[in-house]
Amino acid sequence: MQNLLLALLLCAACASTHAAQPQPNLVIMLVDDMGIMDTSVPFLTDEAGKPKRYPLNDYYRTPNMERLAARGIRFNNFCAMSVCSPTRISVMTGQNAARHRTTNWINPDRDNAGPQGPPDWNWHGLKSGDVTLPGLLRQVGYRTIHVGKGHFGPRAFGGANPANLGFDVNVAGASIGAPGSYYGMENYGAKNPKRAQAAVPGLEKYHGTDTFLSEALTLEANARVDEAVNAGKPFYLYFAHYAVHAPFNSDPRFADHYKTSGKPAPAQAFATLIEGMDKSLGDVLDHLDKLGVAENTLIFFLGDNGSDAPLGDQHAVACAAPLRGKKGSHYEGGMRVPFIAAWAKPNPSNPHQKRLPIAINAIQPQQAAIYDMFPTLLALTGKSNPANHVIDGSRLDRLLTGKPDPSRKERFLMHYPHSPHRTDYFTVWRDGDWKVIYHYFPTAVSENSHYQLYNLKSDPFEQKNLAPTQPAQLKRMMQGLIAQMTEQHAVYPVEKDGRTRVKPQLP
Repeated sequence: MQNLLLALLLCAACASTHAAQPQPNLVIMLVDDMGIMDTSVPFLTDEAGKPKRYPLNDYYRTPNMERLAARGIRFNNFCAMSVCSPTRISVMTGQNAARHRTTNWINPDRDNAGPQGPPDWNWHGLKSGDVTLPGLLRQVGYRTIHVGKGHFGPRAFGGANPANLGFDVNVAGASIGAPGSYYGMENYGAKNPKRAQAAVPGLEKYHGTDTFLSEALTLEANARVDEAVNAGKPFYLYFAHYAVHAPFNSDPRFADHYKTSGKPAPAQAFATLIEGMDKSLGDVLDHLDKLGVAENTLIFFLGDNGSDAPLGDQHAVACAAPLRGKKGSHYEGGMRVPFIAAWAKPNPSNPHQKRLPIAINAIQPQQAAIYDMFPTLLALTGKSNPANHVIDGSRLDRLLTGKPDPSRKERFLMHYPHSPHRTDYFTVWRDGDWKVIYHYFPTAVSENSHYQLYNLKSDPFEQKNLAPTQPAQLKRMMQGLIAQMTEQHAVYPVEKDGRTRVKPQLP
């Protein structure tokens, strides 16, 4: 009896200690149209796995990304969808875009499937009642905060307002995918009749001031974190910058840094947007330190698709050099994004950091994807994924330690059955070192063939199409692509009759 009483007392003490330990704070900082080369942080590596700098790394100035990378781990093979809304909904749901079926960016006011796009794609995006990451985190006590770009649903539907999707707080999130203006003096687009439909909402206090949009959003994000900390609540901050999306309004705080670069004016303006976003990251890190919550705050920093830097063609080695392609394309420059994970202030003895240890100043080469954050954060907070909600992501825990995870299958499906955009009607399937691109309606851009095949280990910059010379490998990859699309219940483009589906074919 005495032993039983002692055991009960010990259990009660353990429970009390666990209850006293707050949940970790979580931050996702998502940058619009920022590719893996739009930074001074070298993500790509040489053959020995060491960071390798390229000219673009010396053009951009991102000291706070460098600061965050030094505190954690960066992935150099992190994949996203090649346009924005599909990635954003994948972050919210843990699903590949082929499964949730928002396979194109969402036009706020009309169905933009494209001339032969799938009629049954999910133009409406997310809706109230859908399973979302903030909705699940709210169930375990989190204050869920949305600041910045939403783009989860069209203007006339519920998904346009992030407050309908599990967020307690929404600042500046709406159906729009780009700001009317970055300038407070232009009321962030509201003063321009031609851009008023894209005016950023909810920032009226900054109207008529010199406050650049990235700065206004940062002030609002920090203020909402203050409210959560003062209320004693763990917080989930989803901070989605409108930067660095067009229009390429130059941020006057940083313009002098690029005026002698020799780059064209739009490219200089793009660089100022990058640096302004980076200042925002630094301001958030400083604020977490000031509040005394940095050790308990996990940060994921990433882009939503490949670079849209105004430096070259979407199929060339240009704006994401040495990678080929840019936003919207099927090449690596269109679908690989910067990804950094770090505790805001590393302290290995911190209980939360013991539960999810993260390597310091490390590079992880193993492939991962945007939907992997969903199960990782749920596991860290002890929240189970609902049994009826299928996810495609898998936990990043081992990869975050800097070690390889042999249990992971390095596969990624990028499905874009739409037109017009940068590239029309394609699906990409990556499996290990191999990558196949299937074109539903071949054009001169797609090399007059349904198929492109690359080995990313021997040809990381996608210069030699192996489809004509490796028929067995091409067939194997296409079998994998078709099987994955079938498993995820993907939608397909259609013939000119608007009804008959066009499915990928084996070579």
